[in-house]
Amino acid sequence: MPRYFIDLHDGANFVRDHKGFDLPDLAAARVQAVRMMTRLAQGLADPQERQDYVIAVRDHQGAIRLRLRLSYDVEPG
Repeated sequence: MPRYFIDLHDGANFVRDHKGFDLPDLAAARVQAVRMMTRLAQGLADPQERQDYVIAVRDHQGAIRLRLRLSYDVEPG
């Protein structure tokens, strides 16, 4: 079963996945990354400034296969 690594960058910090996930294919890796991004979004507080998050899904050779982006900003009406 292929191993995929899911890294997170929040604009200031980079968290590299060294452990990875054994998943059947890229579609399953995408589902896992979306779940992680959803959990991240649920935990966000009221930002003082724009926050940008990027999740990168790498394959076992280190090639980036997917990128997910989330931008969180509150603009006064």
